[in-house]
Amino acid sequence: MATTLKTMITVEATIHAPVEKVWNLWTDPRHIIHWNHASDDWYTPWAENDVKAGGKFLWRMEARDGSHGFGFSGVYKTVVLNKQLLYTLDDGREVRIRFASDEDKTMVTESFEAEGENTIELQQGGWQAILDNFRKYAEAYGEMEVVHFEILINAPVEKVYRTMIDEKGYTDWTAEFNPASHYEGSWQKGSEIRFLGTDKDGKMGGMLSLIRENIPEKFISLEHRGEIEDGKEKMNGPKVSEWAGALENYSFKAVGDATLLSVDADTSQQYKSYFINTWPKALERLKSICEAK
Repeated sequence: MATTLKTMITVEATIHAPVEKVWNLWTDPRHIIHWNHASDDWYTPWAENDVKAGGKFLWRMEARDGSHGFGFSGVYKTVVLNKQLLYTLDDGREVRIRFASDEDKTMVTESFEAEGENTIELQQGGWQAILDNFRKYAEAYGEMEVVHFEILINAPVEKVYRTMIDEKGYTDWTAEFNPASHYEGSWQKGSEIRFLGTDKDGKMGGMLSLIRENIPEKFISLEHRGEIEDGKEKMNGPKVSEWAGALENYSFKAVGDATLLSVDADTSQQYKSYFINTWPKALERLKSICEAK
């Protein structure tokens, strides 16, 4: 009986970071959405990852111009903490990822079965580009951290979602960050939106952001792009460089008749303590607004 030999492709990179950090940044969906793209015209708006034998994963990949997108998904067969991942893609192909620790460095090696639609060179180049992007993210990580908050609101998901983003509701609950807080623009996916407030001198300032994803009553992702200073947009400068590319993600999950709202936000060390103190207050305010209606 004739057999078909499978073509295996391997890519690898040395990450200047300890294996525990590399494993976490590779497997945590809050980090996957930052690095999982081969080029800047693609991005991953959201990801789900159940890292255990039999666990499923799904990473949504989309073109930034909105022209097309696809889900990258499969099931884990083997998970060895800080050492190996083996999974099967939904099309039946197998992928093995090895993490080899060498003091403060980690060698990541990916071997995967080739598909038949694209050339070997194109497939290898794409996977290597994503791995190289991960290397850059992992080695730079520490300048920005992901802070996580969640709250159970005794109101249905539809009400929480609507209240959080409608003009009056947003102004009310984000007053904890700035008494003059409000937004200009649309929450529609792909739209630019301006988050505004006043500084101590009464001048209008804030952030210019992009709605990366908006799945009604499920998930919202924002990407900060620029600064607004005295009412004017700025795309360059120290503050822009500090925050450019930072994400702010909201997840809504029905728990009976209530809603579990989760927030994952990128922050610098400079603002970490402020957010840890202020975010819970803002979410409690949103909870009160939703439950009072």
